Amino acid sequence: MTKKCFGKSKPELAMTQSTQEQLRFHPSNGKTIRADFNGGELSSDFGALLLRETILHSGLISRLTQAIDDKRHPSYIDHSLQNLLVQRILQMACGYEDANDSNRLRKDPMLKLATGRNPLDDDNHLASSPTYTRLGKSMRRKDIYQMAEAFVHHFIASYDLPPMAIVIDLDHTPAITHGSQQMNLFNAKYQDYCYLPLLIFEGLSGKLITAILRPGKTPTGRENAAIIKRVIKLIRKRWPKTHLLVRGDSHFAQPELMHVVQANTHADYVLGKGAGHKTALRPKAKELLDEARRAFKVKTALAKLNDMPEPERLRLYGEAEYQAKSWKGLDTRIIYKAEVNEKGDNPRFIVTSIKEASPEVIYEDLYCPRGQDENFIKHLKSDLSGDRQLFPHDERR
Repeated sequence: MTKKCFGKSKPELAMTQSTQEQLRFHPSNGKTIRADFNGGELSSDFGALLLRETILHSGLISRLTQAIDDKRHPSYIDHSLQNLLVQRILQMACGYEDANDSNRLRKDPMLKLATGRNPLDDDNHLASSPTYTRLGKSMRRKDIYQMAEAFVHHFIASYDLPPMAIVIDLDHTPAITHGSQQMNLFNAKYQDYCYLPLLIFEGLSGKLITAILRPGKTPTGRENAAIIKRVIKLIRKRWPKTHLLVRGDSHFAQPELMHVVQANTHADYVLGKGAGHKTALRPKAKELLDEARRAFKVKTALAKLNDMPEPERLRLYGEAEYQAKSWKGLDTRIIYKAEVNEKGDNPRFIVTSIKEASPEVIYEDLYCPRGQDENFIKHLKSDLSGDRQLFPHDERR
C-alpha cells in the first residue's frame, strides 16, 4: 500500500487495532498456564511488605502510637494515628523521605497493602501531605518526650534476659534544617542552621536505645546529665544488676554527667577529655611523648637499615594525676595515649571511673570502639533518611 505525501510516494504501514487477549499455553504439571497483558495497578515497592513484617514483629510502632496524645476528634478521623506512622515510616524506608511524596504514593497498592488496606479499592487511599502537616503541628513537647522514652522501652524489651553488661554510647549529630522550624539554631561547628539530636546506641549490639530531639546549640553538662539520668532510671527498673558503661567523646566529659553515673552502682564511664590549656594536661604526657619520639626514631632507622616498611606510628600509654576544680567529689582517673607518627605528636586523654584495668586496655579496648557509634549514626542517616524530620513543618529546600 502506498500513499501520496507531498508529491512523493512513501510506504505506509497498515495500522491495525490491537486486541489484548490471553495467551494460552500447554498445561504443565496439571496447571493451566495463561499470559495476561492487563497489568492493572502496579507498584515498584514490594519491599514495603517485607518491612511490614518487621513492623508487626517488633511492636515499636504500637509503642510510639501510645506515646502520642492524639487530640483529633474521632468523628473527623479517616486515618488512625498508627496507620499514619506506619505509612510515613514505610515511605521513608523505601526512599521517599518527603511528606510531599505521600500525595502520589497514597494510591500505591503495595503501600496500601502494607498498612492493612485493600490494595485495589478506590475509596481507601492513604493519607496525603496536608494530613502529615497537621499532625506535625499538633505534636507537643510531651509527645516527643514520650516517644523518646518509648524507644528505651523497646530497646529493653529486645532482650529475653537482662544482659550482664551494656555500653551506652552517646553522640550528637547535626540535622540540617531548611526553613523556619522552631529551635533550629546556627551551629558554629557545622556552619549551618540545624537541630543537634542526641543519639544513644548500645555499643556491643548496635541497637538504638533512644534519640533525643534537641536544638542546634551545644548542650550543657546539666542537660546531658538529665538525659542520661532518665535513661539509666528506665534501664534500672528492669535490669538492676546489669553493668552500665557510659561512653562518649570529650563533649560529654562534664562533671554533672559523671556524677550521675558515679551515683549508680554497677556503672562506669569512659569519656574523651580535651587537653585544654597548654599548661593543664599536655605537660602530663611530655615525658612519655619524649620516650615515644625516641623509640619511633629508632624503629624508623632500623626499618630503613633492614629495607623493611617504616612504622606509621608508635604508641605508649600512661596515667596522670589530675583533678579539675569542677570535679569535686568525683573519683576519676586520667588515661592518656602518647602517640608519635609521621606528622608529629598526637597525645590523647580520657577520663574514666574504672580502676582495675590498665591504661592500654581502657584506651584500646574500651574507649576506641566508640568510633563504631559514628557508623551506626551514618547508617541511620544515609540508609533510612534519619536526618530528616518525621513530621516536617516546612519542607522548603
